Amino acid sequence: MTMEALILNYWWVVVALICAVLNKYILRFFFGMVVVPEDRIGLVTKKFVLYGPGKELPDGRIIATKGEAGFQGKTLAPGLYFGMWFWQYNVTMEEFTIIPEGKIGLILAKDGSEIPTGNILGHKVECDNFQDAVRFLENGGQRGRQTSYITSGSYRINTMLFQVSVTDMVRIQESMVGIVTTLDGLPIERDQIAGKLIEGHNNFQDFDEFINRGGNRGLQPQVVLAGSYNLNPWAIQLEQIPMTEIAIGYVGVVISYIGNDGNDLTGADFKHGNIVAKGSKGVWVEPLGPGKYPINKYVMKVEPVPTTNLVLNWASARSEAHNLDKNLCTITVRSKDGFPFNLDVSQIIHVPTTEAPKVIARFGNMVNLVSQVLEPTIGNYFRNSAQDSDVIAFLSTRKERQESAKEHIRKVLDEYNVNAVDTLIGDIVPPESLMKTLTDRKLPKSKR
Repeated sequence: MTMEALILNYWWVVVALICAVLNKYILRFFFGMVVVPEDRIGLVTKKFVLYGPGKELPDGRIIATKGEAGFQGKTLAPGLYFGMWFWQYNVTMEEFTIIPEGKIGLILAKDGSEIPTGNILGHKVECDNFQDAVRFLENGGQRGRQTSYITSGSYRINTMLFQVSVTDMVRIQESMVGIVTTLDGLPIERDQIAGKLIEGHNNFQDFDEFINRGGNRGLQPQVVLAGSYNLNPWAIQLEQIPMTEIAIGYVGVVISYIGNDGNDLTGADFKHGNIVAKGSKGVWVEPLGPGKYPINKYVMKVEPVPTTNLVLNWASARSEAHNLDKNLCTITVRSKDGFPFNLDVSQIIHVPTTEAPKVIARFGNMVNLVSQVLEPTIGNYFRNSAQDSDVIAFLSTRKERQESAKEHIRKVLDEYNVNAVDTLIGDIVPPESLMKTLTDRKLPKSKR
């Protein structure tokens, strides 16, 4: 059988093969059929509008929501569609947007209304996690970076409207605390260094709720504890610092730089600063006991105060581990008969827990207590005491002078809310010239 005869007898087979190969194109041509696979969405561009009003997009808009020509807000979910004629519509298959575990997706909207002056982020609108572009635009979605984000999962995102950036969740390690600075919100109130304390935003993970409740832009008093958080880095900056640790044998006096001006709880007799209730601005009346605390170092300060007996040495060769006496040295005095000599002194003090806030309100810290009270008080006492006696008499009345010093220093420190436990005189080093004179006097007597 010739080739011509074969073609004539089996022409329908050839037509069937051609139809099978060109099936998709034929169906698209005659029926406008489009098949969207299960793992794709269809992004639609309308080339023109045949008839009716609204053929063109409004000025400033790039996404069509009412059938105008251009990029369409409505996407095609997986399935079969008809009427998508190739001469009027262009359909692009796009992969689903996948956000892996431990990540979040930040959203940048390319179309929408203007963000109000003073704000930098678009507010939250109902749009099915940005999967419904039409609803986003019709509900007043704003162009630009969004406060909302999407968590781990698979999403049908119209990438002609939304740009998705994947970033890590925030993880705060154990024994650390997160200091928060917000980048959007109301200005901080006058005379304050941080925003108001806002509740109900789930550790800043719901930033829209933070904004809706009147949250301020800038440093926040609330801290974030150890854990994993979905925090939008376009809305929040986070700094991790160690928790504040108060060792055993100490209390921590809190100095708060924020809050309302509280009532002074010390009474009229204390004139060296206000001691206020917890939560007010100033020195808190209740110190913190030993432990770890999530303190925001930018809005409050914790001054450690030892509550055990504290030994301070006026001795050049010795210093305690607390280092409060590192600048103290052996006291040099001058006797009544004009001889200079050195003596070492140890002072034991105790700061009661209830008095620790008063000490800090008066001096600011323990170092100032030592330098402004103890160092001049003890140094001047022994210098004055030495001037009333010659060296030999001073040496022979050491015990009496120690008791007298103890009583004098106790009265002085009582005025500063500090207990003087004991005063101890250590080594006394007489001058070499005096020792030589005494030695010379004894030598002739020994020769007789």
